Amino acid sequence: MKIKSQAAIDHFARLEVIRQLNDSLRTTGMGGTVVATPGLASLDPEVLIAVVAAVRAFADFDSGNDPYGEHDFGLVESEGKRVIWKIDYFDADLHAHSPDAADPIKTKRIMTIMLAEEY
Repeated sequence: MKIKSQAAIDHFARLEVIRQLNDSLRTTGMGGTVVATPGLASLDPEVLIAVVAAVRAFADFDSGNDPYGEHDFGLVESEGKRVIWKIDYFDADLHAHSPDAADPIKTKRIMTIMLAEEY
C-alpha cells in the first residue's frame, strides 16, 4: 500500500475545496460573480437560457480540458453556439490574483461566459 505524504494529502484536500467552490459557482451562480460578454448577452433570450443551462450542466472534465483538476474551464455547444466559460480567482479587493483559491474569504471568483468567437 502506497502512503501519501502530508503535503500530497493537503494538496488533494485543497484541490477538492477549489473544485467544489468552482462547481458551485458554475452550477448555481452562488459563491462568486458571473459575467456575460457582449456577444453572449446579445443572444436571443431563449438561446441565452439554453446556453447557460448547458454551462451549468457541463460535467465532461478530463485531463485535456481540466489538467489541474480545478473545474475552472469548459467548452460547450448549445443552440448552434460554441461557448467558453472560465473561472478566475482574484483577491478580496479584485486587484490581483488570489493568494489562496481554496479560501473563499480571500478569493473572489469571477466566471466569464463568452462565445468562442469572442476569445
